[in-house]
Amino acid sequence: MSHQSTYDPQTGIEKWLDKRLPVVRLAYDSFVDFPTPKNLNYWYTFGGILAICLVVQILTGVILAMHYTPHKDFAFDSVEHIMRDVNYGWLMRYVHANGASMFFIAVYIHMFRGLYYGSYKEPREMLWILGVVIFLLMMATAFMGYVLPWGQMSFWGATVITNLFSAIPLVGESIRTWLWGGFSVDNATLNRFFSLHYLLPFAIAGVVVLHIWALHVPGNNNPTGVEVKDVKKDTVPFHPYYTVKDGFAIAVFMLMFAAFVFFMPNALGHPDNYIEANPLSTPAHIVPEWYFLAFYAILRAVPDKLGGVVLMFGSILVLFVLPWLDTSKVRSMRYRPIAKLWFAVFVVVCLALGWLGGQPAEGVYVLWARIATAYYFAFFLIILPLLGVMETPRAMPKSISESITKAHATTTIGGAAAQPAE
Repeated sequence: MSHQSTYDPQTGIEKWLDKRLPVVRLAYDSFVDFPTPKNLNYWYTFGGILAICLVVQILTGVILAMHYTPHKDFAFDSVEHIMRDVNYGWLMRYVHANGASMFFIAVYIHMFRGLYYGSYKEPREMLWILGVVIFLLMMATAFMGYVLPWGQMSFWGATVITNLFSAIPLVGESIRTWLWGGFSVDNATLNRFFSLHYLLPFAIAGVVVLHIWALHVPGNNNPTGVEVKDVKKDTVPFHPYYTVKDGFAIAVFMLMFAAFVFFMPNALGHPDNYIEANPLSTPAHIVPEWYFLAFYAILRAVPDKLGGVVLMFGSILVLFVLPWLDTSKVRSMRYRPIAKLWFAVFVVVCLALGWLGGQPAEGVYVLWARIATAYYFAFFLIILPLLGVMETPRAMPKSISESITKAHATTTIGGAAAQPAE
């Protein structure tokens, strides 16, 4: 939904800059005057929340890097030094550590919202794909960052996850050796992970710019899934309407963030990670951070090592082809009653996988993990393709403006009054 620029430089400096480097025009057209569907709800505020989370992580990460020592003999002590001796070091560390969890909470909600409202469908396929790329980069960054404190769970988590690459035929052993920088998780591994953990957030920022660019070409999706028909009737300027709305949502989210930082900063961490890494002492249960637990459950659901690795990476890679797996012509599940039920089960299954990932890989937990894994893949590969052919959607509004007026309630199809969407 590209629109004609309405930016009018007023001062001499603005006019001079606009002819040479129109960054002010770009910002104005993208975040002030950009026509935005007038029916966006609060589920659409998590993009802005994620942008704030990324800035927070980069700023606190740069500060922490100034005091951190990436050496196996000093890493654990340098974290204690940050906590005890650096002015407000405890605050920087707790904000950064809990910020990773807040980042993943927001991104998972953002992704579920995109799934529910069909934000991956034509013409927004590239927007979705870039979002999945950001998600992959986030996972890599978070995994490497988790290793840096060099606690027991950091060390053994790195050992378990990097060992998975050895299951890849032909090149697996070489990849594992390259990641380790030797023949075990050691000082070279820590140095490599620190370097990449510092670099990748800037790569994420670059892809975020592309993500926003891809968003501004077709424009925002909306809860109805109906494209903008009339810019004047269906949209409002991004500012002040959505800057205020997003600002309120960001403030509420930051209150939750602050509650974790100041009142329960270690609630989302593992107790074993406050014990210095010991290669001769293996923890009873090795688990990753909570935001990886669902994928960890999928990994352990298969007794074969290679099969588990394939399923774990496949659970993310399937998202890249989602725009072509969902065959329905209707975007929003608001008008797809059967798909809505399957989606609700999918959300429950994802939460169950997260819980199962934290349980021992034995007994009934393995059985339930296999059932949940089967449903996870069936949702994308079987259910969505079939529903697009078999499901009869509800009556949709003709326009965005109609969806928020009483006119939608009286729309008739075949003589029967269509019910307004929830």
